[in-house]
Amino acid sequence: MKEIDCLRRFLFEELGVRGEWVRLEQSWLAIKQHQQGPDQVIFMLGQALVAATMLSATIKFKGSIILQAQGNGPFKTLVSQASDQQKIRGLVRSEADVPAGSLEHMFGDGHLILTIKAEANDPYQGVVPLVGERLSDAVESYFKQSEQLNTRLWLSADASSAVGLFLQELPGQNLDREDWNRIEMLANTLKMSELHQLDCESLLFRLFHQEKVKLYPCEPVEFECSCSVEKIENTLYSMGQEEVSGILDEYGQIDVDCEFCGRRYRFDSIDIENLFSNLKLSGGASNAKH
Repeated sequence: MKEIDCLRRFLFEELGVRGEWVRLEQSWLAIKQHQQGPDQVIFMLGQALVAATMLSATIKFKGSIILQAQGNGPFKTLVSQASDQQKIRGLVRSEADVPAGSLEHMFGDGHLILTIKAEANDPYQGVVPLVGERLSDAVESYFKQSEQLNTRLWLSADASSAVGLFLQELPGQNLDREDWNRIEMLANTLKMSELHQLDCESLLFRLFHQEKVKLYPCEPVEFECSCSVEKIENTLYSMGQEEVSGILDEYGQIDVDCEFCGRRYRFDSIDIENLFSNLKLSGGASNAKH
């Protein structure tokens, strides 16, 4: 049975190395239908979604990971988000013509920002330069600089699927360098076509059949947008009644489109009047964010 929209964790039982495998299909198709751009832009979004999904599996709390790449080149913005429950969403913004090539060619002078949001704590944010041939290079650079853990990612996306493989040394394990080099060398024999075509068990056997690997069950991944009427109302309230009323006077109504899922929220004069009256009575907008 083909594994789709699935994250699987695995562990090298005799080594201090963990790994993850991800394949997105229906969730990938659902997300990319709301985004526009050249193939290399859309496919990098798929890679970013896989990366965020794998990184979200490393957090031990209720929250989410946001991977964001921004630059001054033709590829303007890339955002992918995954929760601890593997609910994912993402978006891209680019010019119509984005040259294929390195991250510098596509993004210009840019940065990769990794934000970890925990419900009970303030967000943690790490930033690294957006350099390298592939998105995986920048993510690996983040772990090398901030976590000081050996980490490797293999990411790929096409029109029908987005897939990835993740390897990382376990913290505090004093991993033998030769062991890591051996696992990395074996993983480097991976072909992107195999990553798209093979299920997780077959792929791990193909790469690591001489190692003792424990494979965990599939964890489902799905597209879910966290936008809501309440969050849009809080955004409008934060703009102030005078500014919102000015927009309403000019256009007769206010339409807000979610960039992640394409859902449209529409507010007329009665909605706006009730919004400011109710939120004033309740003491103002909440801290919820879109």
